[in-house]
Amino acid sequence: MKVGIAGAGSIAIGYAALLLQHGHTPLFWSRSRERTAAASLGEPLTISGAITTEFRPLLCATAEELGEADVIVLALPAYGHRFVIDALVPHLTSRHSVIISAHLSFAALYLAKKLAERGIEIPITAWSTTVLTCKPRSANAFNIGAVRAKVDMAALPARFAQRAHAVCTNLFGDRFDVKDDIITIALSNLNPQDHMGIALCNLTRIERGEDWGQNSNVTPAVGRFLEALDLERLAIAAAFGKTVRSTFDHFRLSFDISGQTVSEISSTLVERGSDPAGPKSTDTRYVLEDVPFGLIPTLYLARAAGVPAPLHESGVQILSACYGRDFAAENDLLPEIGPLDLPTLTRRAVEGYPVAADIM
Repeated sequence: MKVGIAGAGSIAIGYAALLLQHGHTPLFWSRSRERTAAASLGEPLTISGAITTEFRPLLCATAEELGEADVIVLALPAYGHRFVIDALVPHLTSRHSVIISAHLSFAALYLAKKLAERGIEIPITAWSTTVLTCKPRSANAFNIGAVRAKVDMAALPARFAQRAHAVCTNLFGDRFDVKDDIITIALSNLNPQDHMGIALCNLTRIERGEDWGQNSNVTPAVGRFLEALDLERLAIAAAFGKTVRSTFDHFRLSFDISGQTVSEISSTLVERGSDPAGPKSTDTRYVLEDVPFGLIPTLYLARAAGVPAPLHESGVQILSACYGRDFAAENDLLPEIGPLDLPTLTRRAVEGYPVAADIM
């Protein structure tokens, strides 16, 4: 299959390597063109780690060219999702499928709404996290740290779940667990809570541009904070009647590692040689993506369910104060799908938007 990848960062590059391994043809289109401009010089990309390969990327100049693919994968930070979706919508047809990796801020609902306005309904797949981890080693060299054994997914509309699962498995392997709807997926993504906790507890390191290991700095105190954040997320999910993975389930299923505490697990990862570098600039997606597009939607769900989430709420407020920004106002997706009351949100998460009808 031809697979269009919107994005050209490390995860997008890693997906291309995995797709090539499975016999598919990846195409890239990047809004910034920074990575694709470097690749267009003809230098091959070298992949090491969990996948070892070398390839020259096939580049698209426009979203219209990317639309020539059979499946489109959004593999870029959530603050770029609205721009990319708006660019792609005019070129999507009923033959397409779209995968959002990883799904944040109900981007699937925004896409479904824009397509419904054109009278189109297609399978939109939301992943709870990325299929793999990947970090740059140089401008043209990347290391894939791990390919996850299990990833939760849901389809919008939900009745397309079987078709969406077949596409994901064909492209990326038999590693997907189908969940009931995108609310479950929204509450299954651990990155926003974990990245917020790590950023808060290491903010001076980040601001000073220090070299520091992420796992080696999950001390017992930081680990307890991450565990408490996880309990808040699990309580929100329970209020919706959802069963989602705990942080301990995540480590076991993604990295085949168990432990009594998050700090203990992090120490074991360090012993195994896994200690990814922490952010070295305040211009990090741990804050700029995960706060407005990860934590704000989580708080949206918490309020809808009437569940207190004081640690999530405080984290947003503290980081907003530290950055001197209103992160809640920076989310450009939520205002476009609501306001939605709880019954409507629940229905939309399963059914999407009615095609060729008044959806406002």
